[in-house]
Amino acid sequence: MPPVVPPFLIGLIAAPLAKRLIKPLVRGVVKTSVGLAMEVKKAAHEAGEGIQDLAAEVAAEMVTAQMIPVADGGSAGGTGTDGKGTAKPRATTSKAN
Repeated sequence: MPPVVPPFLIGLIAAPLAKRLIKPLVRGVVKTSVGLAMEVKKAAHEAGEGIQDLAAEVAAEMVTAQMIPVADGGSAGGTGTDGKGTAKPRATTSKAN
């Protein structure tokens, strides 16, 4: 019959071994998880900035479109468009008295 080893002796031997093996493993998992979380946060921030930039461009285009209506030949403000969307001064006629 093999000699009987009390379980607490096995625990006394296995605990330091497990600590040496598990601690670096857990540390690596945590370090990788934090790094991954930081990368995801950075990507989300950049995506948010891109959407804000796009929204600002669209808002600017809408304000410009309201100030210079292209459909009716640019009747607002005495300006028209040259066909490319850029404003050009409109010639005005005045009556001589």
